[in-house]
Amino acid sequence: MTAPALPSEGAGTTGPPPPLPGRVPDGTFANPPVRPRLLRRWAQGWWVAVGLVLGLGTALAALVIVSLTVAGLFSTPVMGAGLVLVALGLWAAWLLGRAHRWMLTVFSGIDVGPVPVSGAPTWRRVLGLDEPRLRALGWAALHGLWGVLAGLLVLGLLVQGVALAALPFLSTVAPEDGVRVLWLLRVSTSTGYAVGGLGGLVMLLAVPWVARGLGSVDVALARWLLGDDPQRQLREMSHRVETLAASRSETIDSVEAERRRIERDLHDGPQQRLVAIAMNLGLARSTLDSDPDGARALIDEAHAAAKEAIVEMRQVARGIVPPILTDRGLDAAVSALAARSPVPVSVSIHLPDPAVRRPDPTVEAIAYFCVSEALTNVAKHSGARRATVDLGLRDGPAGEQLSVVVGDDGRGGAALGRGTGLTGLRQRVASVDGELHVDSPPGAGTTLSITLPMRPGRTR
Repeated sequence: MTAPALPSEGAGTTGPPPPLPGRVPDGTFANPPVRPRLLRRWAQGWWVAVGLVLGLGTALAALVIVSLTVAGLFSTPVMGAGLVLVALGLWAAWLLGRAHRWMLTVFSGIDVGPVPVSGAPTWRRVLGLDEPRLRALGWAALHGLWGVLAGLLVLGLLVQGVALAALPFLSTVAPEDGVRVLWLLRVSTSTGYAVGGLGGLVMLLAVPWVARGLGSVDVALARWLLGDDPQRQLREMSHRVETLAASRSETIDSVEAERRRIERDLHDGPQQRLVAIAMNLGLARSTLDSDPDGARALIDEAHAAAKEAIVEMRQVARGIVPPILTDRGLDAAVSALAARSPVPVSVSIHLPDPAVRRPDPTVEAIAYFCVSEALTNVAKHSGARRATVDLGLRDGPAGEQLSVVVGDDGRGGAALGRGTGLTGLRQRVASVDGELHVDSPPGAGTTLSITLPMRPGRTR
């Protein structure tokens, strides 16, 4: 006899029972069970405890470093050699912080973040007076106090726990008057030894959890003072969000303006030419038998209009990626631009072989358009007698960058915001997180400097 099936909620149909909490329909656990996860965290806590005990050494070293640095600071007005002691203390604190970061990674499995990069001048970095080393000295002062406290507490718990856990085994060899426990109580009975042993086991079981709590403070100090400055990261991220929002808006406006330009140029130029060609060919076909000479003249006129339409189509296509850029790379495309320029242009290109390594196609296209627009401006507005184009790679804060520099010896006076040309270039460059700078003093020529991220491109 089987038990009747219970009706499902809200309906009278029966079906397979719902999966147990934590299980997926195939019977496996979607998340690890709580008990093994707790056991794993408890076992990992022993590594944290070992790290805290070993951290006693780094804490004592940190106290020595801070003491010597403070002594050097107070002795600097009396004897200049104190400045050397301060610099050595700052560098020693920074190196000790690097070692402690490694210990946290090994024993706690936690990375406190990237090593902060100093933007201070060279002389300040040499003397250790930049932000990363000053913050490392502050960490050394706090770690010296907290590390000693945490390490001694964990070590005391370990020693007392082992001593208490061993009491039941020492009852047969203990003195008749018993043994003193925790410097307060004396245990002399078998019940006392058993309770003491149980208390020792409880202390040993609690050591990993206490160590994890103490270690979290150590990690917080390291993240705060040895990792990258959170406030600086927040400022950079806020600036990044603002830049991306502005770049996105400008890119959309630029694309829409380019679309309208192509639409207008097609309507005003090639479209009218093609209509005229179609009309002339229609008239020529209707008069071919009655007026051959007139039909021939109409065909000649249509042929000339077709040539003009081809020229206008090429002008409309200005701004579209040319085949030479796609097939042969930036070197050949920029050289072709320089060869067509009415102003003599000297080209200097230091780029990897395009058959081996090329930038991202978008970066290539933007670099090409920037050079094209810059040389067009040189020919139309600068009054220059010669121009230069320099392409190469450089190291930037975020990695390798493509550098594009276009200069001329014209009248100068160019500036962002005075015309749509440079504004359009700035929008193109900003769309890939690049930078554009214009140096154009009146009467001294113009230098257009562009840096674009060298994003991974095609490799052959």
